Amino acid sequence: MTPLVLIAADLAAISILTFALYLRRHRRRDLVVSYLGMNVGVMAVAAALSGSAAGVGLGLGLFGVLSIIRLRSTELAQHEVAYYFSALALGLIAGLGIDPVWLPLALMAMILLVMFVGDHSRVLPAYRHQTVILDRAIAVDEELYARLEEVVHGKVHSATVQELDLVNDKTVVDVRYAYVPATIPAATFPAATFTAAYPEAIPGTVPPLSDPVSAPASAPVHASAGAA
Repeated sequence: MTPLVLIAADLAAISILTFALYLRRHRRRDLVVSYLGMNVGVMAVAAALSGSAAGVGLGLGLFGVLSIIRLRSTELAQHEVAYYFSALALGLIAGLGIDPVWLPLALMAMILLVMFVGDHSRVLPAYRHQTVILDRAIAVDEELYARLEEVVHGKVHSATVQELDLVNDKTVVDVRYAYVPATIPAATFPAATFTAAYPEAIPGTVPPLSDPVSAPASAPVHASAGAA
């Protein structure tokens, strides 16, 4: 009965990890298939080997082999690697069948809780990391940090120069910073002045048109005819 409970718990855990956490937050469908297939496959292999005397050793060896797999079709971000290892760990925990039964269930719940909190959008939301290419070759740290803070609109915590090209006047920098949203400056002139100058900019307002009928007639032209 215990293996069936662990299999059901693993299927529930990988469904929560994949659909409720990863897909809802990152919207990458191809990795959903990878996480599901890898989790179920590892669980099946670990469950088949758990009955032998070397089951735990083979399980750990399988974990080590799968940990060095690198998908060369697309590049994985660090948070996607974390989901990858979480799905792998869930499959191994369920497949090895550790006694008592509450221990693997608690370990699965702990993995889900850590991924829920660690990948939450409210955890360090302003901290960013990106590679910036500047249009100048800057070798002085103070000038480099000042220029980067203008570009990224935030406080730079670390900047690692990856390439300093003096020929093409270019600097490639790996930047870690805290983003500070820019504020919109207030108008420098009164609204009444703008409304009077540009009344067509106000919705529902149409500038008056000149009426050709009521327009004042031009002054009569007096011409005196000469005597014949």
